[in-house]
Amino acid sequence: MAEVPSTFQLKTGQKAPDFTLPDARGKSYSLETLLEGKNGLLVAFVCNHCPFVVHLAGSFGSFADEMIEKGIQVVAINANDIENYPADSPEKMVEFAEVSGWNFPYLYDESQKVAKAYAAACTPDFYLFDSEGLLSYAGQYDDSRPGRGGEITGHDLRNAVENLISGEATPGPWYPSTGCNIKWKAGEAPDYFG
Repeated sequence: MAEVPSTFQLKTGQKAPDFTLPDARGKSYSLETLLEGKNGLLVAFVCNHCPFVVHLAGSFGSFADEMIEKGIQVVAINANDIENYPADSPEKMVEFAEVSGWNFPYLYDESQKVAKAYAAACTPDFYLFDSEGLLSYAGQYDDSRPGRGGEITGHDLRNAVENLISGEATPGPWYPSTGCNIKWKAGEAPDYFG
């Protein structure tokens, strides 16, 4: 498995790219409705089969429950090419979310346009926005990775959320998330890797 880092193309204070996407059962969610009445929004680009996502999936489910209690909406987005990676199909998304204890929307970006708008590169890739939809943090969940030991804590992302809630900026350096590359459709790989 090739390990790919976040791109950090979105900058602090940049507006979240708009989207409307369905979950695996066909219910649509928009950026506007996800942000409505919330203290912020955490967007995570993930998939079902990536070992880096599988590594933290259970921890992320518990973490998300905590964040939702603090008024931070959480949403996961799968943009992988399911024709070549059927393990990431919407049907499998439902199963993966249930097994992982995910009590938040898990959306399917079939066109891959949303992943490109966020300059997402890997699974998992995390973006934290404030209540106005402005980027507050992008980077890793924590420094644990599959096969390298270390406790899965969500330390980096947890600190960023606490800073956001208290009205403070998250100081650098922000460390990139790393994981499997997003599985782009043939001829669709974005040019932000160059």
